[in-house]
Amino acid sequence: MRLSRRAFALGTTAVALTAPAFAATSDLDRELTVFLDKAFEEELAMSPEWLTRLGRKTQYDRLSDRSDAAAEKRLAWRRASVAEMKRRFDPAKLGVDARTSFDIWALELERAEDAYRWRDHDYIFVRSGPHAGLPGFLINAHRVDTPADMEAYVARVKAIGPTLEVLLAQAKRAAGKGIRMPRFAYEQSLEEVRKITAGAPFGEGPDSALLVDAKAKAAALRTAGKIDAATEARLTAAVAEAMRTGMKPAYDRLAAWLADDRANASPEPQGAGSLPDGKAYYEAMLRDQTTTSMTAEEIHALGLAEVKRIRVEMEALKAEIGFAGTLEEMFVFMRTDDRFYVPNDDAGRAIYLKKCEDFLAAMRARVPEQFGRLPKSPLVVKRVELYREEPGGAAHYNTGSLDGARPGVYYVHLADTRATPIYEIEGTSYHEGWPGHHMQISIAQELTGLPAFRTQYKYGAYIEGWGLYVEQLAKEMGFYTDPYSDFGRLGREIWRAIRLVVDTGIHAKGWSEAQAFEFYSSNSPQPVGKIRSEIRRYFVSPGQATSYKVGMIKILELRAQAKAAMGARYDQRAFHDMLLSPGSLPLPVLEARVERWAG
Repeated sequence: MRLSRRAFALGTTAVALTAPAFAATSDLDRELTVFLDKAFEEELAMSPEWLTRLGRKTQYDRLSDRSDAAAEKRLAWRRASVAEMKRRFDPAKLGVDARTSFDIWALELERAEDAYRWRDHDYIFVRSGPHAGLPGFLINAHRVDTPADMEAYVARVKAIGPTLEVLLAQAKRAAGKGIRMPRFAYEQSLEEVRKITAGAPFGEGPDSALLVDAKAKAAALRTAGKIDAATEARLTAAVAEAMRTGMKPAYDRLAAWLADDRANASPEPQGAGSLPDGKAYYEAMLRDQTTTSMTAEEIHALGLAEVKRIRVEMEALKAEIGFAGTLEEMFVFMRTDDRFYVPNDDAGRAIYLKKCEDFLAAMRARVPEQFGRLPKSPLVVKRVELYREEPGGAAHYNTGSLDGARPGVYYVHLADTRATPIYEIEGTSYHEGWPGHHMQISIAQELTGLPAFRTQYKYGAYIEGWGLYVEQLAKEMGFYTDPYSDFGRLGREIWRAIRLVVDTGIHAKGWSEAQAFEFYSSNSPQPVGKIRSEIRRYFVSPGQATSYKVGMIKILELRAQAKAAMGARYDQRAFHDMLLSPGSLPLPVLEARVERWAG
């Protein structure tokens, strides 16, 4: 999110924060919390899907309004909210944590202004865009406990078509300005649309994923005695009708436009620098993702230095393993040798998922060694739904609900197990699950005493930096006992360093896909399919890939500084609890917090 270090004036009072709950230090602090909680409720009211993801059933029959008018309304609301906060509260009179909340809320206006300015530059219908995300939202987030919930499900299916029409109009407008995603992204999205609209009720074949979900949820209501068989049949028929008459025509129009407009897109993908005002847009994306003022040149140089450093560690581990060839030859060996892959069938996929679960269970048992605060939210591991699965796609995490009824989900892509080597499973599991995203995000959601928005807002450099940091922390705890798994850890770290080089290379230096592939494959053991998938992800998501390594480096720097400042007083469990206890923060705010804590 678009914040800079100089924008924060958080004071220098030393505060030892090891508890997860916060207490306002004055009546003014409490008044600010009340004000911000009210404002956050107003924000949530403009996003029915966010409410659902939080486990709340307000506006349960609606999808979020993605129209230009709604975007203008949200921006006007935030401008008014920040203006009122500044009028009512003097930041100089607030306590440390209240001042942090004040500053973040104010600077969220900068984020909103930037997002509105660049709204046409964001590619809409990339892989796993709203065309895939809306069915996924209903499948994964819309809980059905009552007949009314199922009626709301039907209403939301009906709303998918009109929502896609709004987004299609915006994509057409952007294309009219010369803003088009790369041609490969058109092909990817066309394939997703084909999968989403295949099968019943659209035509012959097995039920589509959404219909399978609707039938399962209606059947569960009947099994629980909440509806009879006739009502179950009526509800599933209503979903099927909404899919045929509302969804399908909208998807057909989207597919027709994608097929027609792809000829206007460059066959060779180009970075953000090729777009109108592309340089300024990419700079905004880097600020957004790193929460720093680092330039593309600085990030590129940092990436090159990190790649060089990690290669030295890889060389040492290669020698320990006893591999006789060059490092590049070892990369090829690890990409191609059968020992590093499970069979590319359902039995192999089950083995892969079981390995994920076993690593998570082993780590979960030892997490209390490093953390005093643990979340209550459960975690499950799942294969990505078939309609949105991608060979070599990156694993990812979906947040659970506040009440724990919907667990956090660690998703893995298993369309092609030859693109998902087993030596990466261990590090990936720690990153996505324990003590990574699941633990950090769940703890944030469960915090008390802070304004509610602080438990929900997410900053990429903090969140992804934490996920990468805990991959190294696991090594320090004695995990990665298999040397190839340890090499996979280094492979995952150098992957994030490569991202700094390749992302800035693509978007600031005009690198081609071939140049990006050459650098990436020369410095990574990852399978070719995964490398190609990753590079294409960078082309359509400028700046996002830079957040991981920038955040990790900052956390490691802050830990070293705290150790040096505190000496024998340093306690790593307290350090970790302090990092996790305020929710996600921009890196400059995190830095100020650690400096106060270390004294």
